[in-house]
Amino acid sequence: QVQLVESGGGSVQAGGSLRLSCDISGYTDSNDWMAWFRQAPEKEREGVAGIFTESGSAVYADSVKGRFAISRDSAKNTLYLQMNGLKPEDTAMYYCAAWLYAGPWYTPAYKYWGQGTQVTVSS
Repeated sequence: QVQLVESGGGSVQAGGSLRLSCDISGYTDSNDWMAWFRQAPEKEREGVAGIFTESGSAVYADSVKGRFAISRDSAKNTLYLQMNGLKPEDTAMYYCAAWLYAGPWYTPAYKYWGQGTQVTVSS
């Protein structure tokens, strides 16, 4: 059974940093996209950062480029999202996802999802 469990969320002031972790069990595909998404109240879920596991190539939404960094530790089977320079508009529930089955990385067409971790940024 595949499980994705996020951690590391919390409340920070603007300009602060957080590192999110996503522990993955039961899934070790090395030729696939993994990604972080976020969803604020009354807004659609949006792709924040994606990584292609075989090459390690990372891509980012324009809104977080230069501030966030996605990485993966294949030995630990853990996905990370380092978030620096946080802004109030980054406030959302953050989800990790694995196994893209349709569309580009930023579409929410992933088979496996975590339960989410809340990030709140105050001004």
